[in-house]
Amino acid sequence: MNFIMEDCRRLLPDLVLSGVGVSLFFVCCFLSSCGTKPHIKEVPLTAAVPAVPDSQPPPRAAVGGVAEEIRSLVESGSFPSLLTALDLVRDRNLEESDFGRLMNAVAVTLLQKVYPSLQNQYPGTAPPQSHAYTRILREAERGNYVSAPQNSRDYLEHVLPFLALLRETRPEKLDAARADLLRAGELNKHSVLAPFFLGLIYERSGLLNAAEEEFNRAYALSSYCYPAAIGLARIMESRDKRQEAIRLLSDLLIQYPDNLVIKRQLAITYYNDKDWSRADPVIAEVLQRDSRNSAFILMRAHVLVEQGQFLQAQAPLDLLGSIDPNNRLYLFLRARVQAEGYRNRDSALNYLRSILRTYPNDDEASVYAARLLLESGRSEDRTEGRELLTRLMSAEDPSLLVVNLALQDAIYREAWSEARPYLDRLLAERRSAQDLLSAYRVERGLGNNSAALQAARELYERNTSAEEGINAYITALIDTGRNDEAGRLIESRIASLSGGALKGRYYYLRSRLRTNEEAAMNDLRSSLFEDPRNINALIAMFEIYHRRKDDSRAVFYLKQALALAPDNPQLKRYASEYSSSLGGGY
Repeated sequence: MNFIMEDCRRLLPDLVLSGVGVSLFFVCCFLSSCGTKPHIKEVPLTAAVPAVPDSQPPPRAAVGGVAEEIRSLVESGSFPSLLTALDLVRDRNLEESDFGRLMNAVAVTLLQKVYPSLQNQYPGTAPPQSHAYTRILREAERGNYVSAPQNSRDYLEHVLPFLALLRETRPEKLDAARADLLRAGELNKHSVLAPFFLGLIYERSGLLNAAEEEFNRAYALSSYCYPAAIGLARIMESRDKRQEAIRLLSDLLIQYPDNLVIKRQLAITYYNDKDWSRADPVIAEVLQRDSRNSAFILMRAHVLVEQGQFLQAQAPLDLLGSIDPNNRLYLFLRARVQAEGYRNRDSALNYLRSILRTYPNDDEASVYAARLLLESGRSEDRTEGRELLTRLMSAEDPSLLVVNLALQDAIYREAWSEARPYLDRLLAERRSAQDLLSAYRVERGLGNNSAALQAARELYERNTSAEEGINAYITALIDTGRNDEAGRLIESRIASLSGGALKGRYYYLRSRLRTNEEAAMNDLRSSLFEDPRNINALIAMFEIYHRRKDDSRAVFYLKQALALAPDNPQLKRYASEYSSSLGGGY
Protein backbone atom coordinates (compact mmCIF):
# COMPACT_ATOMS: atom_id res chain seq x y z
CA MET A 1 0.00 0.00 0.00
CA ASN A 2 3.01 2.32 0.34
CA PHE A 3 2.92 3.29 -3.33
CA ILE A 4 -0.72 4.40 -2.96
CA MET A 5 0.12 6.66 -0.02
CA GLU A 6 3.15 8.08 -1.83
CA ASP A 7 1.03 8.93 -4.88
CA CYS A 8 -1.56 10.58 -2.67
CA ARG A 9 1.14 12.65 -0.94
CA ARG A 10 2.57 13.72 -4.31
CA LEU A 11 -0.79 14.62 -5.81
CA LEU A 12 -2.34 16.33 -2.82
CA PRO A 13 -1.44 19.94 -3.75
CA ASP A 14 -2.89 19.31 -7.23
CA LEU A 15 -6.07 18.03 -5.69
CA VAL A 16 -6.34 21.11 -3.49
CA LEU A 17 -5.67 23.45 -6.43
CA SER A 18 -8.31 21.79 -8.59
CA GLY A 19 -10.88 21.76 -5.81
CA VAL A 20 -11.22 17.99 -5.43
CA GLY A 21 -12.48 17.03 -1.95
CA VAL A 22 -10.51 15.15 0.64
CA SER A 23 -12.45 11.90 0.44
CA LEU A 24 -9.76 10.32 -1.73
CA PHE A 25 -7.19 11.26 0.89
CA PHE A 26 -9.09 9.47 3.65
CA VAL A 27 -9.46 6.40 1.44
CA CYS A 28 -5.70 6.39 0.98
CA CYS A 29 -5.16 6.74 4.72
CA PHE A 30 -7.52 3.79 5.38
CA LEU A 31 -5.76 1.59 2.84
CA SER A 32 -2.32 2.47 4.08
CA SER A 33 -3.30 1.62 7.66
CA CYS A 34 -3.78 -1.99 6.60
CA GLY A 35 -0.02 -2.45 6.26
CA THR A 36 3.11 -1.33 8.03
CA LYS A 37 3.26 2.45 7.90
CA PRO A 38 6.69 3.79 6.79
CA HIS A 39 8.14 7.17 7.86
CA ILE A 40 6.89 9.79 5.41
CA LYS A 41 8.13 13.41 5.20
CA GLU A 42 5.12 15.57 6.01
CA VAL A 43 3.90 18.43 3.86
CA PRO A 44 1.47 20.92 5.44
CA LEU A 45 -1.92 20.40 3.85
CA THR A 46 -4.45 22.95 2.76
CA ALA A 47 -7.96 22.71 4.07
CA ALA A 48 -10.51 21.00 1.89
CA VAL A 49 -12.71 23.35 -0.14
CA PRO A 50 -15.55 22.76 -2.54
CA ALA A 51 -14.61 22.41 -6.19
CA VAL A 52 -14.80 25.77 -8.00
CA PRO A 53 -13.74 26.97 -11.45
CA ASP A 54 -10.19 28.41 -11.76
CA SER A 55 -11.67 31.84 -12.29
CA GLN A 56 -13.50 31.62 -8.97
CA PRO A 57 -10.91 30.82 -6.26
CA PRO A 58 -12.18 30.15 -2.75
CA PRO A 59 -12.31 32.94 -0.18
CA ARG A 60 -9.00 33.49 1.62
CA ALA A 61 -10.38 32.47 4.97
CA ALA A 62 -11.25 29.03 3.59
CA VAL A 63 -7.71 28.25 2.52
CA GLY A 64 -4.59 27.70 4.60
CA GLY A 65 -1.20 26.03 4.65
CA VAL A 66 1.70 26.08 2.25
CA ALA A 67 -0.34 26.36 -0.95
CA GLU A 68 -1.99 29.55 0.26
CA GLU A 69 1.32 30.89 1.52
CA ILE A 70 2.92 30.35 -1.88
CA ARG A 71 0.01 31.92 -3.71
CA SER A 72 0.03 34.91 -1.37
CA LEU A 73 3.77 35.42 -1.93
CA VAL A 74 3.35 35.29 -5.71
CA GLU A 75 0.44 37.73 -5.65
CA SER A 76 2.37 40.22 -3.52
CA GLY A 77 4.60 40.77 -6.55
CA SER A 78 7.78 42.07 -4.87
CA PHE A 79 10.88 40.23 -5.98
CA PRO A 80 11.85 38.90 -2.50
CA SER A 81 8.32 37.45 -2.17
CA LEU A 82 8.55 35.86 -5.61
CA LEU A 83 11.95 34.34 -4.80
CA THR A 84 10.61 33.06 -1.47
CA ALA A 85 7.68 31.44 -3.30
CA LEU A 86 10.14 29.61 -5.57
CA ASP A 87 12.13 28.47 -2.55
CA LEU A 88 8.99 27.15 -0.87
CA VAL A 89 7.98 25.19 -3.96
CA ARG A 90 11.44 23.64 -4.03
CA ASP A 91 11.79 23.01 -0.29
CA ARG A 92 8.39 21.35 -0.07
CA ASN A 93 9.13 19.13 -3.07
CA LEU A 94 6.28 20.59 -5.08
CA GLU A 95 8.19 21.10 -8.36
CA GLU A 96 6.53 18.13 -10.02
CA SER A 97 3.01 18.92 -8.85
CA ASP A 98 0.61 20.89 -11.03
CA PHE A 99 0.36 23.55 -8.34
CA GLY A 100 4.12 23.88 -7.98
CA ARG A 101 4.70 23.99 -11.72
CA LEU A 102 1.99 26.64 -12.10
CA MET A 103 3.29 28.87 -9.30
CA ASN A 104 6.87 28.47 -10.56
CA ALA A 105 5.77 29.59 -14.04
CA VAL A 106 3.91 32.65 -12.73
CA ALA A 107 6.68 33.68 -10.32
CA VAL A 108 9.50 33.22 -12.85
CA THR A 109 7.57 35.13 -15.54
CA LEU A 110 6.93 38.04 -13.18
CA LEU A 111 10.59 38.12 -12.13
CA GLN A 112 11.77 38.10 -15.74
CA LYS A 113 9.28 40.71 -16.97
CA VAL A 114 8.96 43.10 -14.03
CA TYR A 115 12.48 42.73 -12.57
CA PRO A 116 14.59 41.88 -15.65
CA SER A 117 17.88 43.14 -14.18
CA LEU A 118 18.00 40.66 -11.31
CA GLN A 119 20.89 38.29 -11.81
CA ASN A 120 19.30 35.03 -10.66
CA GLN A 121 19.06 31.45 -11.87
CA TYR A 122 15.42 30.44 -12.02
CA PRO A 123 13.94 26.94 -12.25
CA GLY A 124 12.54 25.74 -15.54
CA THR A 125 8.85 26.23 -16.12
CA ALA A 126 6.36 23.74 -17.51
CA PRO A 127 2.93 24.84 -16.24
CA PRO A 128 -0.18 22.71 -16.67
CA GLN A 129 -1.38 23.48 -20.19
CA SER A 130 -5.07 23.51 -19.30
CA HIS A 131 -4.88 26.11 -16.55
CA ALA A 132 -6.18 29.65 -17.10
CA TYR A 133 -2.88 31.20 -15.95
CA THR A 134 -0.97 29.20 -18.55
CA ARG A 135 -3.24 30.45 -21.31
CA ILE A 136 -2.83 34.06 -20.07
CA LEU A 137 0.97 33.77 -20.01
CA ARG A 138 1.04 32.14 -23.44
CA GLU A 139 -1.13 34.84 -24.98
CA ALA A 140 0.85 37.59 -23.22
CA GLU A 141 4.02 36.28 -24.81
CA ARG A 142 2.31 36.72 -28.17
CA GLY A 143 1.25 40.26 -27.26
CA ASN A 144 -2.41 39.38 -26.78
CA TYR A 145 -4.32 40.79 -23.83
CA VAL A 146 -6.76 38.33 -22.22
CA SER A 147 -9.38 40.09 -20.10
CA ALA A 148 -10.39 38.52 -16.82
CA PRO A 149 -13.79 36.77 -16.77
CA GLN A 150 -16.51 39.14 -15.65
CA ASN A 151 -17.24 37.38 -12.35
CA SER A 152 -13.63 36.44 -11.55
CA ARG A 153 -12.29 37.10 -8.07
CA ASP A 154 -8.85 35.73 -8.90
CA TYR A 155 -6.23 38.47 -8.46
CA LEU A 156 -3.71 36.94 -10.84
CA GLU A 157 -6.31 36.64 -13.60
CA HIS A 158 -6.65 40.42 -13.43
CA VAL A 159 -2.97 41.38 -13.35
CA LEU A 160 -1.14 38.73 -15.42
CA PRO A 161 -2.72 39.78 -18.74
CA PHE A 162 -0.95 43.18 -18.46
CA LEU A 163 2.35 41.42 -19.18
CA ALA A 164 1.24 41.56 -22.82
CA LEU A 165 1.30 45.38 -22.62
CA LEU A 166 4.51 46.02 -20.68
CA ARG A 167 6.16 47.63 -23.72
CA GLU A 168 2.98 49.13 -25.18
CA THR A 169 2.90 52.93 -25.41
CA ARG A 170 -0.41 53.61 -27.19
CA PRO A 171 -2.97 54.89 -24.65
CA GLU A 172 -5.90 53.33 -26.52
CA LYS A 173 -4.28 49.88 -26.25
CA LEU A 174 -3.30 50.32 -22.62
CA ASP A 175 -6.78 51.43 -21.65
CA ALA A 176 -8.07 47.88 -22.19
CA ALA A 177 -6.31 46.79 -18.99
CA ARG A 178 -7.39 49.65 -16.72
CA ALA A 179 -10.67 48.14 -15.51
CA ASP A 180 -9.05 44.78 -14.74
CA LEU A 181 -6.26 46.43 -12.75
CA LEU A 182 -8.65 48.65 -10.79
CA ARG A 183 -10.64 45.54 -9.90
CA ALA A 184 -7.38 43.78 -8.95
CA GLY A 185 -6.58 46.61 -6.55
CA GLU A 186 -9.90 45.96 -4.81
CA LEU A 187 -9.24 42.20 -4.58
CA ASN A 188 -5.77 42.56 -3.06
CA LYS A 189 -4.67 45.84 -1.50
CA HIS A 190 -1.27 44.49 -0.46
CA SER A 191 0.20 43.64 -3.87
CA VAL A 192 2.54 45.96 -5.77
CA LEU A 193 1.51 44.62 -9.18
CA ALA A 194 -1.81 46.39 -9.77
CA PRO A 195 -0.63 49.87 -8.68
CA PHE A 196 2.66 49.52 -10.57
CA PHE A 197 0.90 48.45 -13.77
CA LEU A 198 -1.69 51.23 -13.38
CA GLY A 199 1.17 53.70 -12.92
CA LEU A 200 2.61 52.62 -16.28
CA ILE A 201 -0.78 53.06 -17.97
CA TYR A 202 -1.27 56.56 -16.54
CA GLU A 203 2.31 57.63 -17.27
CA ARG A 204 2.10 56.55 -20.92
CA SER A 205 -1.30 58.22 -21.22
CA GLY A 206 0.09 61.54 -19.99
CA LEU A 207 -1.79 61.40 -16.67
CA LEU A 208 1.28 62.13 -14.56
CA ASN A 209 -0.49 62.97 -11.29
CA ALA A 210 -2.37 59.66 -11.35
CA ALA A 211 0.81 57.82 -12.37
CA GLU A 212 2.74 59.38 -9.50
CA GLU A 213 0.02 58.32 -7.04
CA GLU A 214 0.09 54.71 -8.22
CA PHE A 215 3.89 54.46 -8.31
CA ASN A 216 4.02 55.90 -4.79
CA ARG A 217 1.42 53.35 -3.66
CA ALA A 218 3.43 50.45 -5.08
CA TYR A 219 6.70 51.73 -3.62
CA ALA A 220 5.09 52.28 -0.21
CA LEU A 221 3.80 48.70 -0.22
CA SER A 222 7.31 47.40 -0.88
CA SER A 223 10.55 49.31 -1.10
CA TYR A 224 11.80 46.35 -3.13
CA CYS A 225 9.55 47.42 -6.01
CA TYR A 226 12.34 49.47 -7.58
CA PRO A 227 10.58 49.67 -10.99
CA ALA A 228 7.97 51.89 -9.30
CA ALA A 229 10.76 54.12 -7.94
CA ILE A 230 12.22 54.35 -11.44
CA GLY A 231 8.76 55.39 -12.64
CA LEU A 232 8.74 58.15 -10.02
CA ALA A 233 12.17 59.29 -11.25
CA ARG A 234 10.85 59.50 -14.81
CA ILE A 235 7.96 61.68 -13.65
CA MET A 236 10.34 63.93 -11.70
CA GLU A 237 12.43 64.35 -14.84
CA SER A 238 9.40 65.16 -16.97
CA ARG A 239 8.63 67.96 -14.50
CA ASP A 240 12.21 69.30 -14.72
CA LYS A 241 12.97 68.03 -11.21
CA ARG A 242 16.05 66.22 -12.44
CA GLN A 243 18.13 66.73 -9.31
CA GLU A 244 15.42 64.99 -7.26
CA ALA A 245 15.35 62.18 -9.81
CA ILE A 246 19.14 61.86 -9.65
CA ARG A 247 19.08 61.62 -5.83
CA LEU A 248 16.37 58.93 -5.93
CA LEU A 249 18.19 56.88 -8.59
CA SER A 250 21.53 57.26 -6.80
CA ASP A 251 19.96 55.92 -3.60
CA LEU A 252 18.53 52.98 -5.53
CA LEU A 253 21.98 52.19 -6.95
CA ILE A 254 23.33 51.90 -3.42
CA GLN A 255 20.78 49.12 -2.84
CA TYR A 256 21.18 47.57 -6.30
CA PRO A 257 24.71 48.45 -7.49
CA ASP A 258 24.62 46.16 -10.54
CA ASN A 259 21.08 46.95 -11.67
CA LEU A 260 21.24 47.86 -15.36
CA VAL A 261 17.70 49.31 -15.52
CA ILE A 262 18.48 51.82 -12.77
CA LYS A 263 21.80 52.72 -14.43
CA ARG A 264 20.04 53.28 -17.74
CA GLN A 265 17.57 55.71 -16.20
CA LEU A 266 20.32 57.51 -14.27
CA ALA A 267 22.34 57.88 -17.49
CA ILE A 268 19.29 59.26 -19.32
CA THR A 269 18.61 61.74 -16.49
CA TYR A 270 22.21 62.98 -16.42
CA TYR A 271 22.13 63.25 -20.22
CA ASN A 272 18.87 65.21 -20.32
CA ASP A 273 20.22 67.45 -17.56
CA LYS A 274 23.23 68.15 -19.83
CA ASP A 275 25.53 66.97 -17.03
CA TRP A 276 27.96 65.54 -19.55
CA SER A 277 30.80 64.65 -17.17
CA ARG A 278 28.50 62.51 -14.98
CA ALA A 279 26.54 61.06 -17.88
CA ASP A 280 29.67 59.85 -19.67
CA PRO A 281 30.84 57.06 -17.30
CA VAL A 282 27.31 55.77 -16.65
CA ILE A 283 26.53 55.61 -20.39
CA ALA A 284 29.86 53.84 -20.99
CA GLU A 285 29.01 51.28 -18.29
CA VAL A 286 25.60 50.59 -19.84
CA LEU A 287 27.25 50.06 -23.24
CA GLN A 288 29.71 47.57 -21.75
CA ARG A 289 26.73 45.32 -21.01
CA ASP A 290 24.54 46.33 -23.96
CA SER A 291 26.99 47.25 -26.71
CA ARG A 292 24.49 47.40 -29.60
CA ASN A 293 21.98 49.70 -27.92
CA SER A 294 21.72 52.39 -30.59
CA ALA A 295 20.08 54.96 -28.28
CA PHE A 296 22.99 54.77 -25.84
CA ILE A 297 25.57 54.72 -28.62
CA LEU A 298 24.03 57.98 -29.85
CA MET A 299 24.04 59.43 -26.32
CA ARG A 300 27.69 58.46 -25.90
CA ALA A 301 28.65 60.19 -29.15
CA HIS A 302 26.66 63.29 -28.20
CA VAL A 303 28.31 63.53 -24.76
CA LEU A 304 31.78 63.23 -26.29
CA VAL A 305 31.00 65.96 -28.84
CA GLU A 306 29.67 68.25 -26.12
CA GLN A 307 32.90 67.71 -24.19
CA GLY A 308 34.96 68.58 -27.26
CA GLN A 309 36.35 65.04 -27.58
CA PHE A 310 35.83 64.89 -31.33
CA LEU A 311 38.34 62.14 -32.09
CA GLN A 312 36.84 59.88 -29.40
CA ALA A 313 33.34 60.57 -30.79
CA GLN A 314 34.28 59.06 -34.15
CA ALA A 315 34.12 55.44 -32.94
CA PRO A 316 30.51 55.52 -31.63
CA LEU A 317 29.46 57.59 -34.65
CA ASP A 318 31.01 55.05 -37.03
CA LEU A 319 29.19 52.25 -35.19
CA LEU A 320 25.92 54.15 -35.31
CA GLY A 321 26.41 54.77 -39.01
CA SER A 322 26.22 51.00 -39.54
CA ILE A 323 23.04 50.75 -37.44
CA ASP A 324 21.00 53.91 -38.14
CA PRO A 325 22.73 56.10 -40.77
CA ASN A 326 19.68 58.31 -41.38
CA ASN A 327 19.18 59.26 -37.74
CA ARG A 328 18.75 63.02 -37.50
CA LEU A 329 20.91 63.51 -34.37
CA TYR A 330 23.60 61.24 -35.83
CA LEU A 331 23.84 63.47 -38.92
CA PHE A 332 23.87 66.60 -36.77
CA LEU A 333 26.70 65.26 -34.60
CA ARG A 334 28.65 64.35 -37.75
CA ALA A 335 28.26 67.97 -38.85
CA ARG A 336 29.51 69.25 -35.51
CA VAL A 337 32.55 66.97 -35.54
CA GLN A 338 33.47 68.18 -39.01
CA ALA A 339 32.88 71.85 -38.17
CA GLU A 340 34.25 72.03 -34.62
CA GLY A 341 36.73 69.18 -34.60
CA TYR A 342 38.23 69.35 -38.08
CA ARG A 343 37.31 72.90 -39.17
CA ASN A 344 35.82 71.38 -42.31
CA ARG A 345 32.90 73.73 -42.95
CA ASP A 346 31.98 72.26 -46.36
CA SER A 347 31.75 68.69 -45.05
CA ALA A 348 29.67 69.89 -42.08
CA LEU A 349 27.30 71.73 -44.43
CA ASN A 350 26.81 68.57 -46.47
CA TYR A 351 25.58 66.71 -43.37
CA LEU A 352 23.31 69.62 -42.45
CA ARG A 353 21.81 69.71 -45.93
CA SER A 354 21.06 65.98 -45.60
CA ILE A 355 19.05 66.78 -42.49
CA LEU A 356 17.23 69.70 -44.10
CA ARG A 357 16.20 67.62 -47.12
CA THR A 358 14.26 65.35 -44.75
CA TYR A 359 13.36 67.95 -42.10
CA PRO A 360 13.14 71.30 -43.94
CA ASN A 361 11.78 73.08 -40.82
CA ASP A 362 14.52 71.83 -38.49
CA ASP A 363 15.52 75.00 -36.63
CA GLU A 364 18.62 73.54 -35.00
CA ALA A 365 20.13 72.34 -38.28
CA SER A 366 19.10 75.54 -40.10
CA VAL A 367 20.56 77.77 -37.40
CA TYR A 368 23.80 75.78 -37.27
CA ALA A 369 24.12 75.94 -41.06
CA ALA A 370 23.45 79.67 -41.06
CA ARG A 371 26.04 80.21 -38.34
CA LEU A 372 28.70 78.26 -40.26
CA LEU A 373 27.98 80.28 -43.38
CA LEU A 374 28.07 83.59 -41.49
CA GLU A 375 31.43 82.65 -39.95
CA SER A 376 32.93 81.70 -43.32
CA GLY A 377 35.80 83.64 -44.78
CA ARG A 378 34.10 83.57 -48.20
CA SER A 379 31.82 86.50 -48.91
CA GLU A 380 29.42 84.31 -50.92
CA ASP A 381 29.01 82.00 -47.90
CA ARG A 382 28.29 84.92 -45.60
CA THR A 383 25.71 86.23 -48.07
CA GLU A 384 24.03 82.80 -48.18
CA GLY A 385 24.09 82.62 -44.39
CA ARG A 386 22.48 86.02 -44.02
CA GLU A 387 19.77 85.07 -46.53
CA LEU A 388 19.09 81.89 -44.58
CA LEU A 389 18.90 83.84 -41.31
CA THR A 390 16.52 86.38 -42.88
CA ARG A 391 14.29 83.53 -44.06
CA LEU A 392 14.27 82.00 -40.57
CA MET A 393 13.43 85.35 -38.96
CA SER A 394 10.57 85.92 -41.40
CA ALA A 395 8.54 83.18 -39.71
CA GLU A 396 5.46 84.39 -37.85
CA ASP A 397 6.99 83.56 -34.47
CA PRO A 398 10.67 82.64 -34.87
CA SER A 399 12.01 80.29 -32.21
CA LEU A 400 14.39 81.47 -29.51
CA LEU A 401 17.10 79.47 -31.27
CA VAL A 402 16.64 81.61 -34.38
CA VAL A 403 16.37 84.85 -32.37
CA ASN A 404 19.59 83.99 -30.56
CA LEU A 405 21.42 83.53 -33.88
CA ALA A 406 20.11 86.89 -35.10
CA LEU A 407 21.40 88.41 -31.87
CA GLN A 408 24.84 86.80 -32.20
CA ASP A 409 25.06 87.98 -35.82
CA ALA A 410 24.20 91.54 -34.78
CA ILE A 411 26.81 91.38 -31.98
CA TYR A 412 29.39 90.06 -34.46
CA ARG A 413 28.65 93.00 -36.79
CA GLU A 414 28.58 95.38 -33.79
CA ALA A 415 25.05 96.42 -34.80
CA TRP A 416 24.16 97.18 -31.20
CA SER A 417 20.83 98.92 -31.79
CA GLU A 418 19.68 96.07 -34.04
CA ALA A 419 20.65 93.61 -31.31
CA ARG A 420 18.51 95.27 -28.60
CA PRO A 421 15.02 93.86 -29.48
CA TYR A 422 16.45 90.36 -29.91
CA LEU A 423 18.14 90.60 -26.53
CA ASP A 424 15.01 91.93 -24.82
CA ARG A 425 12.96 88.93 -26.00
CA LEU A 426 15.57 86.41 -24.90
CA LEU A 427 15.92 87.98 -21.46
CA ALA A 428 12.14 88.13 -21.01
CA GLU A 429 11.46 84.53 -22.08
CA ARG A 430 14.40 82.55 -20.72
CA ARG A 431 17.28 84.69 -19.29
CA SER A 432 19.86 81.94 -19.71
CA ALA A 433 23.58 82.28 -18.98
CA GLN A 434 24.16 82.78 -22.71
CA ASP A 435 21.56 85.59 -22.72
CA LEU A 436 23.26 87.34 -19.80
CA LEU A 437 26.59 87.11 -21.62
CA SER A 438 24.95 88.65 -24.68
CA ALA A 439 23.42 91.39 -22.51
CA TYR A 440 26.88 92.22 -21.17
CA ARG A 441 28.27 92.45 -24.73
CA VAL A 442 25.42 94.57 -26.08
CA GLU A 443 25.45 97.00 -23.12
CA ARG A 444 29.21 97.30 -23.40
CA GLY A 445 28.92 97.92 -27.14
CA LEU A 446 26.40 100.67 -26.48
CA GLY A 447 28.74 102.24 -23.93
CA ASN A 448 26.52 101.38 -20.96
CA ASN A 449 29.36 100.10 -18.77
CA SER A 450 27.31 100.15 -15.57
CA ALA A 451 24.54 98.02 -17.13
CA ALA A 452 27.21 95.75 -18.62
CA LEU A 453 28.71 95.22 -15.15
CA GLN A 454 25.28 94.41 -13.73
CA ALA A 455 24.70 91.69 -16.37
CA ALA A 456 28.24 90.34 -15.95
CA ARG A 457 27.88 90.20 -12.15
CA GLU A 458 24.58 88.26 -12.40
CA LEU A 459 26.24 85.83 -14.82
CA TYR A 460 29.28 85.41 -12.57
CA GLU A 461 27.21 84.88 -9.42
CA ARG A 462 25.20 82.12 -11.11
CA ASN A 463 28.35 80.05 -11.58
CA THR A 464 31.63 81.40 -10.21
CA SER A 465 33.61 78.66 -11.97
CA ALA A 466 32.32 79.28 -15.52
CA GLU A 467 35.10 80.83 -17.58
CA GLU A 468 32.88 82.96 -19.83
CA GLY A 469 31.26 84.55 -16.78
CA ILE A 470 34.60 85.16 -15.05
CA ASN A 471 36.05 86.72 -18.20
CA ALA A 472 33.06 89.02 -18.71
CA TYR A 473 33.00 90.05 -15.04
CA ILE A 474 36.72 90.93 -15.00
CA THR A 475 36.37 92.91 -18.22
CA ALA A 476 33.39 94.82 -16.81
CA LEU A 477 35.33 95.56 -13.60
CA ILE A 478 38.18 97.01 -15.67
CA ASP A 479 35.76 99.03 -17.80
CA THR A 480 34.27 100.62 -14.67
CA GLY A 481 37.63 101.31 -13.02
CA ARG A 482 37.51 98.54 -10.39
CA ASN A 483 41.08 97.50 -11.18
CA ASP A 484 42.07 96.09 -7.78
CA GLU A 485 39.25 93.53 -7.72
CA ALA A 486 39.89 92.70 -11.38
CA GLY A 487 43.61 92.23 -10.70
CA ARG A 488 43.00 89.80 -7.83
CA LEU A 489 40.69 87.67 -9.97
CA ILE A 490 43.15 87.69 -12.90
CA GLU A 491 46.12 86.57 -10.78
CA SER A 492 44.01 83.82 -9.22
CA ARG A 493 42.96 82.50 -12.63
CA ILE A 494 46.48 82.65 -14.15
CA ALA A 495 47.88 80.73 -11.16
CA SER A 496 45.20 78.03 -11.44
CA LEU A 497 45.58 77.33 -15.17
CA SER A 498 48.41 75.28 -16.65
CA GLY A 499 48.16 76.85 -20.10
CA GLY A 500 46.11 77.08 -23.26
CA ALA A 501 43.57 79.48 -24.70
CA LEU A 502 41.88 80.19 -21.36
CA LYS A 503 45.13 81.29 -19.77
CA GLY A 504 45.78 83.42 -22.85
CA ARG A 505 42.56 85.33 -22.17
CA TYR A 506 43.73 86.31 -18.68
CA TYR A 507 47.13 87.45 -19.92
CA TYR A 508 45.27 89.74 -22.32
CA LEU A 509 43.10 91.12 -19.51
CA ARG A 510 46.16 91.71 -17.34
CA SER A 511 47.71 93.70 -20.20
CA ARG A 512 44.80 96.14 -19.87
CA LEU A 513 45.78 96.87 -16.27
CA ARG A 514 49.39 97.71 -17.15
CA THR A 515 50.40 101.33 -17.05
CA ASN A 516 53.69 100.52 -18.79
CA GLU A 517 53.42 99.73 -22.52
CA GLU A 518 56.33 97.27 -22.51
CA ALA A 519 54.79 95.33 -19.62
CA ALA A 520 51.48 95.30 -21.51
CA MET A 521 53.23 93.96 -24.63
CA ASN A 522 54.85 91.18 -22.59
CA ASP A 523 51.40 90.08 -21.40
CA LEU A 524 50.06 90.25 -24.97
CA ARG A 525 52.92 88.11 -26.24
CA SER A 526 52.20 85.60 -23.47
CA SER A 527 48.56 85.64 -24.49
CA LEU A 528 49.40 84.92 -28.13
CA PHE A 529 51.86 82.21 -27.10
CA GLU A 530 49.01 80.42 -25.30
CA ASP A 531 46.50 81.13 -28.10
CA PRO A 532 47.75 82.52 -31.43
CA ARG A 533 44.11 83.08 -32.46
CA ASN A 534 43.24 85.45 -29.59
CA ILE A 535 41.62 88.23 -31.62
CA ASN A 536 41.72 90.76 -28.77
CA ALA A 537 45.45 90.31 -28.23
CA LEU A 538 46.11 90.59 -31.98
CA ILE A 539 44.13 93.84 -32.19
CA ALA A 540 45.88 95.21 -29.09
CA MET A 541 49.32 94.43 -30.56
CA PHE A 542 48.29 96.06 -33.85
CA GLU A 543 47.11 99.19 -32.03
CA ILE A 544 50.40 99.56 -30.13
CA TYR A 545 52.43 99.38 -33.33
CA HIS A 546 49.87 101.61 -35.05
CA ARG A 547 50.40 104.28 -32.39
CA ARG A 548 54.16 103.87 -32.76
CA LYS A 549 53.76 104.22 -36.54
CA ASP A 550 55.61 100.92 -37.02
CA ASP A 551 53.64 100.02 -40.13
CA SER A 552 55.33 96.72 -40.98
CA ARG A 553 54.63 95.21 -37.53
CA ALA A 554 51.18 96.80 -37.42
CA VAL A 555 50.24 95.22 -40.77
CA PHE A 556 51.60 91.84 -39.58
CA TYR A 557 49.12 91.73 -36.69
CA LEU A 558 46.30 93.34 -38.66
CA LYS A 559 46.48 90.62 -41.35
CA GLN A 560 46.20 87.90 -38.72
CA ALA A 561 43.23 89.61 -37.07
CA LEU A 562 41.46 90.11 -40.41
CA ALA A 563 41.93 86.43 -41.26
CA LEU A 564 40.02 85.55 -38.09
CA ALA A 565 37.32 88.26 -38.27
CA PRO A 566 37.05 89.70 -41.80
CA ASP A 567 33.66 91.34 -41.10
CA ASN A 568 34.69 93.05 -37.86
CA PRO A 569 33.74 96.73 -38.35
CA GLN A 570 36.70 98.00 -36.33
CA LEU A 571 39.15 95.92 -38.36
CA LYS A 572 37.50 97.01 -41.59
CA ARG A 573 38.25 100.63 -40.69
CA TYR A 574 41.87 99.79 -40.04
CA ALA A 575 42.03 97.74 -43.26
CA SER A 576 40.84 100.75 -45.22
CA GLU A 577 43.63 102.84 -43.70
CA TYR A 578 46.28 100.22 -44.54
CA SER A 579 44.81 99.09 -47.87
CA SER A 580 47.99 99.80 -49.84
CA SER A 581 50.12 97.75 -47.40
CA LEU A 582 47.63 94.89 -47.08
CA GLY A 583 47.32 94.24 -50.81
CA GLY A 584 44.31 92.68 -52.55
CA GLY A 585 41.56 90.81 -50.77
CA TYR A 586 41.04 93.33 -47.95
